[in-house]
Amino acid sequence: MLLPLTLISGAAAGLIWGGIPGLLKARLGVNEILTTVMMNQIALRLMNFLLRGPMLDPEHVAAGTSIPQSATLPESIWLTRLVPRTLFHSGAILAVLLALAVYFLLWRTTIGYRIRAVGLNPHASRYAGIPVAKYVTLSLALSGMLCGLAGAVEVLGVHHRMLEGLSGGYGFSGIVAALFGKLHPLGAIPASALFGALLVGADKMQRAVQVPSALAIALQGLVVLFVVSSDLYVRRRTRRRVGDDGSGEPDDGPPAAEGEKREAIAEV
Repeated sequence: MLLPLTLISGAAAGLIWGGIPGLLKARLGVNEILTTVMMNQIALRLMNFLLRGPMLDPEHVAAGTSIPQSATLPESIWLTRLVPRTLFHSGAILAVLLALAVYFLLWRTTIGYRIRAVGLNPHASRYAGIPVAKYVTLSLALSGMLCGLAGAVEVLGVHHRMLEGLSGGYGFSGIVAALFGKLHPLGAIPASALFGALLVGADKMQRAVQVPSALAIALQGLVVLFVVSSDLYVRRRTRRRVGDDGSGEPDDGPPAAEGEKREAIAEV
């Protein structure tokens, strides 16, 4: 029972922490990117304070080392390792199940439909009678809940204690994986597996053949660049095809020559 309670506690903490930017966005119109980044910094500084004070491992205090980390958690709440002598644990199964649950929520329920509608066009959603403020807050709170649960899984499955630098920048890697998966919960599953293998493989290559692991970070940046560029290219091609079909002149096409304009007027 202690393991589920620990996971629920992490999810609840993330729910509350993510709900604060949601309320600020819904009630005051504060940009959610700014508030979430600031909330991340607050959480980081608070964790560092706790790891250097109330949560500091008593064994390190007695030894006089004062390494900023907590005591090791009991083995009864560790996540099961699926492959011996690796870090591949049962949290991976939980992540896949959560991705499927998010897909079902967003595409198979009324709440999910309203969340997607508010995200696509809040003004039209408000005109249709959807309480925009409610669903903005709900979406950010649910996002925070998933992040809190992911943090709990990282602690229980890998480190088995709290320590500085816990996440290792996984949040930014998650953004890249989400973009590569076309911002779809099901697409995020193979994309996350791909980038997870990329990050682990980069560390292995650095130890084996001295290839810099920073190459993986550069590759992530290239993925973002190519994904965004491909979306822009597809939209431009779509507008041009609409213009070629006679349903409207493309927005970004070159203006017609003066001679062509005069011929068109003469034909009319």
